Amino acid sequence: MVRWIAGIAAILLFATGAVFALQSHAEESNIPNAPLPRIAASSSRLSSIPNAPEADAKSKEQKRFERADKDEDGRITLAELAEPRRKAFAKLDLDHDGRLSFEEWAVRSIKKFAEADRNRDKILNSVEFAATAPKPRPKKPACACS
Repeated sequence: MVRWIAGIAAILLFATGAVFALQSHAEESNIPNAPLPRIAASSSRLSSIPNAPEADAKSKEQKRFERADKDEDGRITLAELAEPRRKAFAKLDLDHDGRLSFEEWAVRSIKKFAEADRNRDKILNSVEFAATAPKPRPKKPACACS
């Protein structure tokens, strides 16, 4: 029974405290109104900017299509689409037979493995493997100021 009475008393005290806390006793402030903006006496209208650049009406996809359409006929052939990839393929095709073997494709990884395998046992231990980690790139400065 004592717990009930203590609980009811606590609720009444809480409610009384909330009523006093939420009463407002703020005074009315006497802050003046903001001043009206000043307009230049010589002209009330802004003049147009001479030689203003115009926005490009082409969308991102239209520009991308035009870059791929090398002969500008409004169509993209397979040859036009594959042409930029030929140089990358030619760099990988070391024997120039028009076919890319796994060894040709993985030549960088194979060279990196051979360079890291110091004792030439065809197995990398943890020290040798750590040598294959890419070197950290130098951080670019946040600004170009000097």
